[in-house]
Amino acid sequence: MTITVIGHLCIDEHHSAEGKETQEMFGGIMYSLTTLANLMSGSDTIYPIFPVGQDEYDKTMKFLRQYPNINTEGIYRIDSPTNRVILFYYEGGQGRTECSKHISPAIPWERIKPFLNTNALLINMVSGFDVTLETLDRIRMEVREKQTPIHFDFHSLTLGIDGQAKRYRRPLQDWRRWCFFVNSIQMSEEEANGLTTEHYDEPTLINQLMPLMVQSLLITRGARGATFVHQNNKKLTRHDIAGITATGTIDPTGCGDVYGAAFLFHVVKSHDALQAARFANTVAAFNASGKGPEALNTFKEHSATEIPV
Repeated sequence: MTITVIGHLCIDEHHSAEGKETQEMFGGIMYSLTTLANLMSGSDTIYPIFPVGQDEYDKTMKFLRQYPNINTEGIYRIDSPTNRVILFYYEGGQGRTECSKHISPAIPWERIKPFLNTNALLINMVSGFDVTLETLDRIRMEVREKQTPIHFDFHSLTLGIDGQAKRYRRPLQDWRRWCFFVNSIQMSEEEANGLTTEHYDEPTLINQLMPLMVQSLLITRGARGATFVHQNNKKLTRHDIAGITATGTIDPTGCGDVYGAAFLFHVVKSHDALQAARFANTVAAFNASGKGPEALNTFKEHSATEIPV
């Protein structure tokens, strides 16, 4: 099995509410990659495509060398700094503010095209500027005849950025074009609520979105689980999947990235999207119990969840 992963790397800065502690670690697409690396076998291959600044290139390559099934040929250097996300946590665990700086340029088509002969594609809009709509159109046209499944995570695509680098929710004028002819789409309930200029409620959004040649829609709800909507012969079925209680110190960072990667892996292996959505829910909960993109390194060891073979 081969899976190509497209999206921006970022460095996450975690600032405690008291301002006394700052932690820095890889974020963004790295959560997707470590999830796939731990779920896929040693004979499988993951092809990440993203830019990394000169300042972080050696560190990035050293980190990825611990996963032999990740092929780094699609990673390339850029002169500008690596995308950085700054997270300021509120007291009592009541949310956080997200800021971004040094957002990397969009990944060009020429970097992506050599890696499209693959079993599946994961496009994760980590920064919201990872690929342009025109590049997405070219990807869809390139893989359409082969019926290569595309999983698209809206992630930060619904976030604008103000003059102080703070991210804020804003609707997308062309949301339909982003959704068109994508096998599975993932968004959080906040992203779903703020996606459309028409201000659709969730049931209306589902009825408007699924006819765009979308087979599966996943709306993640944090600790409350996720909603899975599937289309078969124009008939929609909905399943609300209960949340799984995470243990230890709960950190939601990267859970959406983990969820999307686990879902796509399971779909490719089992061809059962509902079971894939349930499996992804379990893997994301495991990630919430750890810290950083290496949290999944012990998933097989500590989880009783059956992994498709």
